[in-house]
Amino acid sequence: MKISKIEIMDTTLRDGEQMQNVSYTPEEKLTISKILLTEVKVDRLEVASARVSKGEKQSVLKMLQWAKEVNLVDKFEILGFIDKNKSVDWAKSVGIKRINLLTKGSFKHCTEQLKKTPEQHIKDIRETVLYAAENDIQINVYLEDFSNGIITSPDYMYTLIDALLALPVKRIMLPDTLGIFQPFETFEYITDIIKRYPTTHFDFHSHNDYGLATANAMAAIKAGIQGIHATVNGMGERAGNGSLDEIIISAKDFLAVDFNIDEKKLHKVSKYVEMFSGQRMATNKPIYGKNVFTQTAGIHADGDKKGNLYDNRLIPGRFDRKRKYALGKLSGKANLEMSLRELSIELTEKEKKILLHKIIELGDKKEVITTEDLPYLIKDVFEIIEDLPFKLMHCSINSTYELKSIAAVQCSYKNKLVDAYASGDGGYDAFMNALREILTEFNIQVPQLLDYEVTIPPGGKTNALVQATISWQIDSNTVTTRGINPDQNIAAIEATVKLINNIITQSECNI
Repeated sequence: MKISKIEIMDTTLRDGEQMQNVSYTPEEKLTISKILLTEVKVDRLEVASARVSKGEKQSVLKMLQWAKEVNLVDKFEILGFIDKNKSVDWAKSVGIKRINLLTKGSFKHCTEQLKKTPEQHIKDIRETVLYAAENDIQINVYLEDFSNGIITSPDYMYTLIDALLALPVKRIMLPDTLGIFQPFETFEYITDIIKRYPTTHFDFHSHNDYGLATANAMAAIKAGIQGIHATVNGMGERAGNGSLDEIIISAKDFLAVDFNIDEKKLHKVSKYVEMFSGQRMATNKPIYGKNVFTQTAGIHADGDKKGNLYDNRLIPGRFDRKRKYALGKLSGKANLEMSLRELSIELTEKEKKILLHKIIELGDKKEVITTEDLPYLIKDVFEIIEDLPFKLMHCSINSTYELKSIAAVQCSYKNKLVDAYASGDGGYDAFMNALREILTEFNIQVPQLLDYEVTIPPGGKTNALVQATISWQIDSNTVTTRGINPDQNIAAIEATVKLINNIITQSECNI
């Protein structure tokens, strides 16, 4: 049966910001809201809580200033509280036209947290809703702790909903606040509520405490819910909220659902939230984890080579990504051949066999081999290249407390030495500033750094090897290089020199 179009409310900037150690600046909130509304095309944005802080107010003012210019004010919502006029007045002061009012969806929350009877709580709700209506503020209502409420106190729940329907309320929002639902319960309870109130717009808001947020959202959709809440990358308190990309893609692929969402833009907003929040996604996170389109087992690469035998509907091109083939102890000949094909490198069958043996040997030692590492590994094994074209001859970095770091760098290319000196905010920044001068002198393309990750083995030893993994933008491609050294700066510098040689090699191959 065809399910009508589902409304998506993204709450990354409100509920998602409740994740520990996450706080966005006004500029970051503005950037994320622009991407979500104009590129991803979510239907609504919940961007803040009323009366939280001066910084929160500045963020909302900045977003609403832009929203007025592009006529999107009605897309913005805030969380408000049952305080009669305070949340409404706060909303008016920043230009917000819609409040999501937090009410108590379980008898226990009402009587033990508020210390009020249901009748008193409903009276307070009515005062706030009517005051909002007088001030042209639209109200949606959260039934906090709905999942516990519908299980333990359904009579209270239905009494509350009946009272809300006598008020100017646009949507009633059903949160699984503590993430206690499982999909079969979700479907049963949402079905019953929709049958009881067939003309009311209900939203469902899932949390991921049991890892079931996406499944519960899908169950709610199947039951006939009209709106779903989600956050980018599943950001949120405790185990987080339902993840926007997982809910959208799963519902599109397994249920007959329409969304306004542009799925190709989900990756972009995912990376921005990862960057601004400082919270990295798990590499195996569905849809946008770093490794989800990487085949490791040789039999899988062989199947892809012979006819995409291991594809499903989640093909990388659907999300503007590429299939990759890991190189390690589980690699087979097909993994190597697919990686060599990507680099346009041809080897004899004998050379492939020798190279694969070396890759497996390194994998047993827990060394990571990337496609970008292959040219250097080939050099080590076969000595095909007599020497790297671009060499770091000398590098000195001086870091001083409360002063900028200084780097002195000397590099060699085509039998010419060039020196450069530069300062920077940290040793690696100083090195990169000096390197840019050298690359400009040699007329070599200056790469754009996209991501920088440092990995240190557990154990806390001060002499532990550091692996610096750096992702770069080269034209329209993303290239990742790694360096390993006990010194973090030198590890990053090794990764950078690898990248420069990669640029030169690719440039020479294209001539």
